[in-house]
Amino acid sequence: MASSLLLAATALTGCGALVDSRADRREAAAVAAYPPEGQFLEVDGRRVHYVQEGSGPDLVLLHGASGNTRDFTFSFVERVSDDYRVTVFDRPGLGYTDRIDARFGGAFNTEAETPREQAVFLNKAARQLGIENEIVLGQSYGGAVAMAWGLEADPAALVIVSGATMPWKGQLGALYGLTASPLGGAGFVPLLTAFAGETQVRGAVETIFEPQDVPEGYLEYVGWPLSLRRESFRANARQVNSLKPAIIEQSAQYRSLTMPIEVVHGTEDDVVPDFVHAENLASWVESAQYTPLPGIGHMAHQVAGPEVVTAIDRAAARAGIR
Repeated sequence: MASSLLLAATALTGCGALVDSRADRREAAAVAAYPPEGQFLEVDGRRVHYVQEGSGPDLVLLHGASGNTRDFTFSFVERVSDDYRVTVFDRPGLGYTDRIDARFGGAFNTEAETPREQAVFLNKAARQLGIENEIVLGQSYGGAVAMAWGLEADPAALVIVSGATMPWKGQLGALYGLTASPLGGAGFVPLLTAFAGETQVRGAVETIFEPQDVPEGYLEYVGWPLSLRRESFRANARQVNSLKPAIIEQSAQYRSLTMPIEVVHGTEDDVVPDFVHAENLASWVESAQYTPLPGIGHMAHQVAGPEVVTAIDRAAARAGIR
């Protein structure tokens, strides 16, 4: 499959102007349909997009791969904004937040911000906003960033939801390697972003939610065309493709963490299996407590919101901030 896509991308390089023109139009339409829903601040000369609602102890939310702030503002923020001051960040390169550094951009680059670099960058943004003694919740890839936040800063507590936090055996699928490569970034990514439609995206989202259904209105709200912008697609592919070595490196330091860590994970999660990540994290870090969610898939914050809120409240109680 990947080799066929690569051949197709190579064959179509002569159609680059046509592909880029179509991609340009689709990206402009995506921005018009899904404009920034929050505000901006500047960190080291780079723009950071965030949404902040509510009052109370600080709660920071970090989204997963291909996501943006809308994944949390769809329904989750309203569950917690009565009890917490909630700040949702677009992670670097996704949504409306810039890459951390210009060296990470471009069609031919293969580098990406590690979870640790993302955590440092977003922690600077948090401090500008007066966020302190915060609970940091990370979902999926955001779980790796939350764990790195714990290593780099001094949060009150961490909540890891369906988090990719521990090393795993094997490699990711060939498609990530292709889209993260120089040839894939220059040829296949523009082709994909120019022509992929809602049918293909809906199928991918349904797979991520399995065995639960995608909530009504979620796909229309979350702004999936934003993820198909060329630079966003490349950023996501390269961050995910380089995640495993970054986790191997940072997980070696997890045992130094002493803040309360609440781990919540669906037992039917086939995207980020609980027995690889949640169970191993809880056995590895003394302050981590694992609450399995029987029958729940990868998107626990969407389909098991009350259980995730309870985990946040437990973290706050253990940290002595509620």
